[in-house]
Amino acid sequence: MNDLPDFSRRGFMRTSALGLGAGMGLGLGGFEALAQTAGRAIGSGQTPPADPLERQAAGRPEPELDATPRPSPPGRRVGWAVCGLGHFAQNYAIPAIGRSAESKLTGLISGSRDKALAVAGAWGVPEGSVYDYGMQGLADNDEVDVVYVITPNAIHEENVIAALEAGNHVFCEKPFSHNSAAAQRMMDAAKAADRRIMIAYRAHFEPNNTALKEMVQKGELGDIWYATSDHHRPLDPSVERDQWRMVRDLAGGGSLMDIGIYSLNGLIWLLDEVPERLVATTFSPETPDGRFGEIEAIGQVQLVFPSGRRASISSGYVANKKRIDLWGSQAVAVLDPATEYFGNRLTLSTAEGDEMPTPSKPSEQQFTGEIDHFSQAVRDGVPILTPAEMGLRDMHLLEAIYISAERGEWVEVNPDGTLR
Repeated sequence: MNDLPDFSRRGFMRTSALGLGAGMGLGLGGFEALAQTAGRAIGSGQTPPADPLERQAAGRPEPELDATPRPSPPGRRVGWAVCGLGHFAQNYAIPAIGRSAESKLTGLISGSRDKALAVAGAWGVPEGSVYDYGMQGLADNDEVDVVYVITPNAIHEENVIAALEAGNHVFCEKPFSHNSAAAQRMMDAAKAADRRIMIAYRAHFEPNNTALKEMVQKGELGDIWYATSDHHRPLDPSVERDQWRMVRDLAGGGSLMDIGIYSLNGLIWLLDEVPERLVATTFSPETPDGRFGEIEAIGQVQLVFPSGRRASISSGYVANKKRIDLWGSQAVAVLDPATEYFGNRLTLSTAEGDEMPTPSKPSEQQFTGEIDHFSQAVRDGVPILTPAEMGLRDMHLLEAIYISAERGEWVEVNPDGTLR
């Protein structure tokens, strides 16, 4: 009996047939021509040509890998369960896990089992690894290491704590929660469970943003004394993913909480400073559908940093713009767009003209970059670049911004974002 697996036998037969076909294709004249060529080469002192059979596939040295490293073996990749299967999860988060090098999709958590089973079938997740928001049985699933929470802001707390209590690490969408008290309770729960939390500030992994961060660190822009950051996008009540954003109890606020956080967190990260004073205003135009009845449509904040730098940030639910400007003495850097899901661009303006550096990777790298970074943090213990402490600080700062807008006056804040 032949002990070779079927695929091996088929491969052997296919290779043999190819070799025979090659010989038959040459014919007698072909072989005579090869012999004459070899004879001429030997007679002239040249090295005879290689055996024509060597033109077939053969082992070659390990090639150099360009921008994309080889992924870890499946058994070494960190298992992720996605909690909340809305638009962002299905269109961006789950596909990013599928593309990642250090992570794999091993579970799903949803309030709709029918939806979750449909997603599970598409992505090869076993039915036994589909859970509701209670997450009963998740603690017994050794294939899940991380829970990625992608639910409305006010629901983060119950999802995060349930995941922590099941023994999982947590990757939480920004903002951390709808208020700082909930964020602190999640951090306390993580400490009690000896688990880690990372906040999904994807711009920290977007190639144009990271290139600018490196330029600032190297002093290539010169002295930066002023910066602006503006993040706006239209709110559409007709789509389900925007409806909860109109409810203050679920969102915690309006455009400042949802998209203005990119303006706030981005400048703090790029400048490597937390503001010490700020003043804010908010505004909501009247609309027939009352979409801004509970939340602000527009937010505007002036920031003063310990170094003396000034900055202006804005957020909005009317227009569509995502831009960051750093005004340096040697160059002005503009990210426009700065934090889109794809197609972000960096432009440097100097007295000599404009330059648009080519990023090393496409903007989409931000999704796989943050996911694989947390997998490495969980598996290998590397420091988290956007930890829960950063998320809590930003929650404190957002609350200080709302207090300033309500009072109509400047407020002073501590390095952790709390009011002085």
